Amino acid sequence: MGLGIRHAVVVLAGLCLTVGAGACGLAREAGASHEHPAGGLTIGLLLPDYTSRMQQFDKPLIEKRIHERCPACRVEFASAQHDVATQQAQVDAMITKGVKVMILDAVDSKSLRHSIENAHRAGVEVIAYDRLAEGPISGYVSFDGNQVGRLQGRELLRAMGARAHGGQIVMMNGDFSDPNSRWFQQGALDVLRGRVRIGKAYETTGWRPEVAHTNMSGAISALGADRIDGVLSANDGLAAGVISAMKAAKMQPLPPVTGQDVELSAIQRIVQGEQYMSVYKPFVYEANAAADMAVALVHGKSLAPITRHTVNSPTTRGVPAVLLTPIAVTVHNIKATLVKDGMYTVHQICTPTYAAACAKAGLTG
Repeated sequence: MGLGIRHAVVVLAGLCLTVGAGACGLAREAGASHEHPAGGLTIGLLLPDYTSRMQQFDKPLIEKRIHERCPACRVEFASAQHDVATQQAQVDAMITKGVKVMILDAVDSKSLRHSIENAHRAGVEVIAYDRLAEGPISGYVSFDGNQVGRLQGRELLRAMGARAHGGQIVMMNGDFSDPNSRWFQQGALDVLRGRVRIGKAYETTGWRPEVAHTNMSGAISALGADRIDGVLSANDGLAAGVISAMKAAKMQPLPPVTGQDVELSAIQRIVQGEQYMSVYKPFVYEANAAADMAVALVHGKSLAPITRHTVNSPTTRGVPAVLLTPIAVTVHNIKATLVKDGMYTVHQICTPTYAAACAKAGLTG
């Protein structure tokens, strides 16, 4: 992909007054070679935070695709810095500025419902991105969350070997205010139920690694370090907290731990043997689908040629959806997936700290 992020030099003054300079400082890519007169076709892109994934992949990929498909379209970007009130204000600001369509990755799907209803009343179409939002949304694009959980469950059982029959695990779920969390959990349970004992299961508020660390420390105290045969961790950030807690408890060897999102630090842990796997969701397909849906809606066209599925949210039935297929990544296929697709180079993964482990894993070149 070879993607880079250039920082904003042009900021929408009205939006900045609403969301604060911190979020607005990221509001538009520099080089605004996509400047257009007022009144042009405008698409809002509202992300929950500006993590390395959002910064390196989602935002630039979505913007690139929109501008390829609709040179006359203008993209207004806002990051909520993982704050619900900020994102609510950003949605209101986008409505005021007259955006035609919003691509919204909600900080909290329930809390954004009223804002989405306001957008609907104002004639603004909303595409739920990456996680399903409540309210009258027009489309949804994400990866099949049930399949994500099933991949994690299957890979964990494979890594546990003989202990996959009757062994004991800890489940480190995400934040249940995120509908994806329960989707991931259900998929994993479909695979694990009846095969292993779930000694402890946690919801991790805010998807925060430090909460996962605290939860895992509690599980170790309650179950015993020598009686934990694996950890079903919902994503890579939680896996980092889980692994730090196990290392602090001097567990050796570490039991297998799952993850999701193929963060660079997680891939390095996989190479090092501290984390067993992650789930790769090729972001280019998700970003392209969202952009294509937004361009169709901004021109008043149907989503039928783009979507292949429908989903039901707690408030809306039959939402047109694109559900993509995730991929399990272990040390054995990093090169054939992430490196091949341009997510990371071998040089990025195999820093001096991980050089020996990379060589052992055959990750060279």
